[in-house]
Formats: sequence, structure tokens, C-alpha cells
Amino acid sequence: MLRINNLFACAFTLLLLSLNAFAQDFKTEIKIFREEYKAEFLKSKFSPLKEEDLQYLRFYEPNEKFKIECQFTATTGGRPFQIPTTSGETKTYAKFGELSFQLDGKTYKLAVYRSPDLQRIPQYRDYLFIPFKDLTNGKETYGGGRYIDLRMKQLENDKIILDFNKAYNPYCAFGAGYSCPIPPRENHLQIAIEAGEMNYAKKY
Repeated sequence: MLRINNLFACAFTLLLLSLNAFAQDFKTEIKIFREEYKAEFLKSKFSPLKEEDLQYLRFYEPNEKFKIECQFTATTGGRPFQIPTTSGETKTYAKFGELSFQLDGKTYKLAVYRSPDLQRIPQYRDYLFIPFKDLTNGKETYGGGRYIDLRMKQLENDKIILDFNKAYNPYCAFGAGYSCPIPPRENHLQIAIEAGEMNYAKKY
């Protein structure tokens, strides 16, 4: 009996260590993503932020609840259409498909878009764009919504991982003079997505 109990204890300990390592890997992944995200602001001459501004970026704590496997359904013959932007102009996108997922026992959907302009640039040819709004907007997060980027190569057997911990603000959250796509109504989620980037902490 003692030996069985010892084996059980060892197995339980290994399970805890495995779960802890998985959690640490997830937090490390998000940390690396956010460091790379901050670094991108310093590479572009059109960036709204300088190095001294990066300290005002705010994020929710990493939460695995918001890293979700989604069912992907392709849109057949998605025609290009115009998405309004914050500047009053429009930008051209085509609907690529829909993601279906569950949160807190309810099913939600998000449309996935592609930019015809980016498709002409080799390094962005498989770029997928998800602008969305949720119930945190105008409170903890930017009122104009947030974005998530994916790549077509992440699709596997009509499944894809959507990680709201990687949701980020458009440039319009940091300064005036930018033309940021406004999330279409079909991408307004009736749930609070408490993950990803929060409101910028510096006034402009």
C-alpha cells in the first residue's frame, strides 16, 4: 500500500510540474510577444510612440482562458468591400472566413478579413486581420476597438488558435492623424474580453 501511495504521489507531483511548466511557457510566449510589439514602435517613422512613451502601454495579465481553439469556415467568393476608418476615409478588405468559438459556455463568431493591397506584398500575402469590439471598450480598453493578426499558415484542419492576449490597439489609440479601420458590426462581441492591450496611460 505504501508503494502505491508513493507512486500516486510521484505521478501527482509530475502532473503539477507539467501544468506549471505549461503555464510558464504561456506567460513567456505573451511576454516575448509584447516585447516585440513594443520594439515595432521604434522601427517605423510613422509610429505614434517614441521610446519614452512605451512605459505608458498597459496590458491585462496573461490569461489562458482567452487563448481559444476556433472552428474556421471559409467564405466563398468574398468580394472586396470598404471598411470605414477613423479619418472618414475607407480601406478595402475582403471577407476571408469566420471563426466560431466558445467563451463562458456561449458561442461567438468573428469575421476574418484580408487586404488586397497587402496580398501584393510577399511577406504579407498570408496576413489575416481581425478588428473587433467588446464590452471593455471605452472602459478598460480603447473605445475604438482592438485588432488581432493571424497568418494563413496557422490554419490546420479548419482549426486555428485565437489568442486575445495578443489583441493590440490601433495607432489611433495613441495619437491623432491616423486612419484606423473601424471594426464592422459583425465583429462586435457581447462579452468583456479582459485580455490583451488596455487603454494607453498617457494623454495626447
